[in-house]
Amino acid sequence: MTEHVKSISFDGREIRLKIGVLAPQAGGAVLIESGDTSVLVTATRAKGREGIDFLPLTVDYEERLYAAGRIPGSFMRREGRPPEKAILTGRLVDRPLRPLFPDWLRDDLQVIATTMSMDEDFPPDVLAVTGASIAVQLAQIPFNGPMAAVRVGLVGDDFILNPTYSEIEAGDLDLVVAGTSEGVIMVEAGANELPETDMLEAIDFGYEACLELIRFQNELMAELGITRVEAVKPETDPALGNFIAEQGQAAVQEILGRYEKDKPVRDAALDEVKAKIVEAIAALEDEHPVKVSAAADGKAVGNTFKGLTKKLMRQMVITDSVRIDGRKLDEVRPVSAQVQILPRRVHGTGLFNRGLTQVLSCVTLGTPGDAQELDDLHPDEQKRYLHHYNFPPFSVGETRPMRSPGRREIGHGALAERAITPVLPPKEDFPYVIRVVSEVLSSNGSTSMGSVCASTLALMDAGVPIKKPVSGVAMGLIKEGEEVRVLTDIQGIEDFLGDMDFKVAGTETGITALQMDMKITGITMQTIRDAVEQAKSGRAHILSKMLEAIDNPRNETSQFAPRLLTIKVDPDLIGLIIGPGGKTIKGITEETGAKIDIEDDGTVTISSLKAEQAQKARAIIQGMTRKISQGDVYVGRVTRIIPIGAFVEFLPGKEGMVHISQLADRRVGKVEDEVAVGDEVIVKVREIDNRGRVNLTRLGIHPDEAAAARGAAATAPA
Repeated sequence: MTEHVKSISFDGREIRLKIGVLAPQAGGAVLIESGDTSVLVTATRAKGREGIDFLPLTVDYEERLYAAGRIPGSFMRREGRPPEKAILTGRLVDRPLRPLFPDWLRDDLQVIATTMSMDEDFPPDVLAVTGASIAVQLAQIPFNGPMAAVRVGLVGDDFILNPTYSEIEAGDLDLVVAGTSEGVIMVEAGANELPETDMLEAIDFGYEACLELIRFQNELMAELGITRVEAVKPETDPALGNFIAEQGQAAVQEILGRYEKDKPVRDAALDEVKAKIVEAIAALEDEHPVKVSAAADGKAVGNTFKGLTKKLMRQMVITDSVRIDGRKLDEVRPVSAQVQILPRRVHGTGLFNRGLTQVLSCVTLGTPGDAQELDDLHPDEQKRYLHHYNFPPFSVGETRPMRSPGRREIGHGALAERAITPVLPPKEDFPYVIRVVSEVLSSNGSTSMGSVCASTLALMDAGVPIKKPVSGVAMGLIKEGEEVRVLTDIQGIEDFLGDMDFKVAGTETGITALQMDMKITGITMQTIRDAVEQAKSGRAHILSKMLEAIDNPRNETSQFAPRLLTIKVDPDLIGLIIGPGGKTIKGITEETGAKIDIEDDGTVTISSLKAEQAQKARAIIQGMTRKISQGDVYVGRVTRIIPIGAFVEFLPGKEGMVHISQLADRRVGKVEDEVAVGDEVIVKVREIDNRGRVNLTRLGIHPDEAAAARGAAATAPA
């Protein structure tokens, strides 16, 4: 293919496409650019493997540090395991893309987005999402697209399309909207307690831009002569489906109609029905079409039975507005909350239960040196709030090998982190690094929002002065033709068999995080409005139950949390505190037992489990960095003696020498005749030489000056 270049502009910000330049052997490839950020997105299709009963789609996002002119900091000096941001971007590309492939497609599909150049203005993630849609169309893979994504920011009262990093940082909203011509298909947002009306307006604003990008893609494909692939769904013999419906429909309807709230009991009853169907199929003659179909695909019976259950469950919601556990559409499951679950050294804990979903969150408070160093392409260099999410197999009554966190765990932790970050105290007021770990102990729907609720409880239990408590709820959707039903607080089966997972988190004032994923090709703005408004009352109900456990952050942090003292020094004096080869700061640490962290702006944070240790280290550093002037008078202590004089520590960590001639107003034969090590003496700064050495004297000190020095020493920190 010859090179083809096309561009579109939004509010003066251009998006450029280059096709036919790179990756000629990929099924489809596009270089999508904005500013100096360039992302190569490819889509490739391979023949499907035998026995696959799902869409084998792999979406990868790769960052290359050469894109920012950097060499990786690892021992190997090459990119290793993807950083968290890259994993989240891969999920961001996958989520609006996956629902648009036919559910019967079984070919291996792989989409790879690689950031090859990046400036400090334009994030590459939304470019990768739109680029994936273009690459799939170029590869002529069956696809219910095109699809496009944009980012929306809010600075002041103005929405900004595809804002820069600095505009995102300065604004109150970071929203990504993806959509098709049929409606919105994905939303991902973090916000500073944005009211629901403003959030809906922002989504609508972003979706309009998506429609422009979709028209742009249609024009591009027309120019390239690429027509949409209309793949035909393979025909299947209805015999097996009809047989399972005849054998099991009445029994499944009866089980669902009980409105069983106990998931294990309901699942066991459904499994019993399925087992009887399997027995009935086994009893058929070998030539029977039903038995032949079941034998040809070992998963056919299970998948068909699941399809029957899905159909009947959705029918209940649409026809009777009643859910599988008997709840109304806007009803939340029973909620309970507790704090102080674990003893002693855990700094804060919160246990949140919603139905059969249970999450325990644990807070650890650390020092500034515990902040996470980020080694990726993005401007942030550190994180002081870390939210980690664990999903062990026992939480769903299963067994499987324990592995390192996968994409799902990282994504759920990031969503909870995004929901809580807006209410955290500023670093200046609360300099701790905060780590929250959410342990999912039981899962039956919306553990990520359970993590938000449990973590809010744990933070308040730990004494973190959050601005407001945050609660969250997951909304679902059942859509059959023109009939639409929005569900509050979806449980596992409603998520699995429904059409939408829409998570909303926020305070009583507004929204702090949104995440919406679809299993259909898009929903209208009116449906989104209904879901957001319905979620508001659900969040308020959950929050009221949380506040029964703890309604305000504790006045003090745990006795096992480090005590932090923060002082500010002249940045030019940082070297003095550190000393040659770190000798000075190491000496202070050994003497006091405190840990010391110094930032480039001169902020010194001193931490220790014992307050007196931190206070002692602070006094030493303040003494070392205090501005000393000729004529100042201090109370000091003799630390050592040499033949020509005595050294006196007149401030913590600061020494000067009193020459033998300055010890008394008479001739002194030996220094030891006048002072001894450990003696308290009143001294005056006689001079500071050009090497910063302080010369002291005991002469010429007025009684009032001596009294003032003693008074200052008495009130100084211990």
